[in-house]
Parts: sequence; structure tokens; C-alpha cells
Amino acid sequence: MLKRKDVKMIHKWLKEGINKSQIARRLGISRETVRKYALKPEGHIPIITRTPNENLVDEYLPYIATMLETAKANKVEIPTTVIYDEIVKRGYLGSLRWLQTVMQRYNLRKRAKEEEKLIRFETDPGKQMQVDWIEFPKDNLSAFVATMGYSRASYVEYVSDEKLETLISCHLNAFAYFGGVPVEGLYDNMKTVITKRNTYGYGKHQLNPMFEDFAKHCGFTIRVCKSYRAKTKGKVERFNHYLRYSFHNSLSVRLAMKRYEMNIDNANSEVRRWLDDVANKRIHQTTLQTPFSLLAEERYHLLPLPKPYLGIHPKVVNVILAKENFKITTKMKEVYIPNRDMQSYDLFIPSMTFASVISTIVSQAKGGMLWN
Repeated sequence: MLKRKDVKMIHKWLKEGINKSQIARRLGISRETVRKYALKPEGHIPIITRTPNENLVDEYLPYIATMLETAKANKVEIPTTVIYDEIVKRGYLGSLRWLQTVMQRYNLRKRAKEEEKLIRFETDPGKQMQVDWIEFPKDNLSAFVATMGYSRASYVEYVSDEKLETLISCHLNAFAYFGGVPVEGLYDNMKTVITKRNTYGYGKHQLNPMFEDFAKHCGFTIRVCKSYRAKTKGKVERFNHYLRYSFHNSLSVRLAMKRYEMNIDNANSEVRRWLDDVANKRIHQTTLQTPFSLLAEERYHLLPLPKPYLGIHPKVVNVILAKENFKITTKMKEVYIPNRDMQSYDLFIPSMTFASVISTIVSQAKGGMLWN
């Protein structure tokens, strides 16, 4: 990949009448490379996209961490040469120097001396998915972010609003990306998830009826962070920071250099490639493994993917009306019910018939309708 200044020089020399072979010799590149960049626009800016290098040490990092923690527990020092000999027995083909470089990169020895474990798994596989919104006001966009608690695998989707329908759609896409549904979802005070805290007692919140119905449809439980305890979902919060500074800002600059504006289409196209090639393939600092490798294990603990969600069920409508102290004598409120098959409305027939009869009885009680 040529640098920007080299591309400029190619176009400058071509304008001066210098042939491609001479330009290739000046820049120390092949004539074919000169021809390739000569066909590109004069203001072309090369984009270098690098994926994480899979080095030979990566798969042995958990074993190395276990050795260091065991040495700490026994109050002994273990030299890197001993670690090298041990992983060579297990198939390591790299050099001692490269092992030292990787251990320094992840600060393994320093972290082993701290109180917390080198490798931490706070949640069981498939147990929890942490969900959050991250807003980008300058671009008029928001991003739905979901991070699995065990594997740290993450899913991101750019959207133009944070409405309930959007939240549900993003959940379904996240489940498809992860290959299943977690046991529970962890949220903060999203208005589309929780409408009022501690309504039915401490820790018993009033949830959005439609999202609660969606959760039951998919089979996961809704969990809400405690007030002023956003760190409860620290895994997704840390990924938000990584997303903003390692992806979004970089993409924004690259697009601006080309005089493009960021929109949902190009943002989602780029973020999906970034998730697959970078974010979920990097060695995670906490687990010392790639999120994708742990997700392959976690998938066995996920619930099956749900059937398409068609909207709030008629039974839930009755519950909503009951919670709102609905009275038959008052005018019925308008309730939005998405299109469903006709059988879904059969449940309304008994209740609506009963309501109609009672309404007639109440309005005409003076005329002896009770005897009739």
C-alpha cells in the first residue's frame, strides 16, 4: 500500500511526461503498481486496514496466566525461560524473544501481582447480555451495542432513533449474530425498557409492557441496573469507549477526507466488517482470548433463536388495561396492535361480548332489561 505522497508524485510525474517504468524505478515499486494508482483519481487517499495479527503465543496466554497466578499463590518467581520451556512442550513454535514481547504487551507479570485475577469471567456462559445506547449527535446517529458477559463478543448497529420498535429489531439482529438468546439482558434506565422504578416495591420496577412481552417471547429475563450503579454493566460500557475511539472517530475522519458524510448505510457496512475482522478477533485484555473463540463455546449455552416477533399479544392488552384501572363504563382507550393473523383476535371475542352486554345492562337498567 503506497503512501499518500507517493500517489501524488505518480500523478505529478505522469503530467510531466515521465513514463511508468521510470516512475517505478524512482519509487522502487513495480510498473504494475504505478499503472494501478495512475488509474485512480488524482485525490485518491490510500486506506490501510489492518486486521490483528494472530501470533503464535495467543493460544497459550491463558496457560501462561495460570502459571503466573500459581507462582504468585506459592510466593515464588518463575522466569520467562521456564514458561517458554513449558509452552514449547505444548506445541509452541515461536521464539523466546517473541514470548517476552507478547507478555510485556499484555503486562502479564505486573497484572499477576495485583489483587484481581489475570483472567476473569464474572458471568457463566450464555448467562447475560449487556445492552446500551451510544449517541453520536454530530452525525445524527445512535448505536445499539450488545456485549456478551462471558465471551465479550459484541454486536453494534447504527440507527437513526432509539424507539421501542428499533430496540426490538436490534435485539433480534444481535441474537442472530451471536447465534442464540442469553438467559438475561441487563439494561440501565432506558425509557423503552423501564417506565418507573420500584413501582411494586424495592427492586420491582414497572417495565414497558411491549418490551416485557418481547422478552417473554424470546425467553430472556430483563434485569435493570441499580440507580447510580452504571458500572454494573461495565463490560458494554468499556466496549462503548473502544467503539467510539477505535472505530467511529476513525471512520468519521476517513469519510470526511473523501468529503463523504457518515450515514446509517456506510456506518453499518463498516462496523460489521470491523466487528468481524478486528473487535471480536482481538485478544481481550480481561480474558486473554479472542471474543469469537469464547463465543464458539458460549453458543452451546444460549437459548434457541426465537420465531419472528409480530407485536404485542392480545392477552397483554388485557393486562395493560387492568393495570390502568380500565372500567367498562368508561370509553375504551385506543390500543395499538400490529397486524397479526385473525386467530389472534379470537381471544377478544368473549371479553368484548361480555363488555357489550354489561354496558347495555347498565345503560338500560331502569327499563327492566335485567328481567328480560
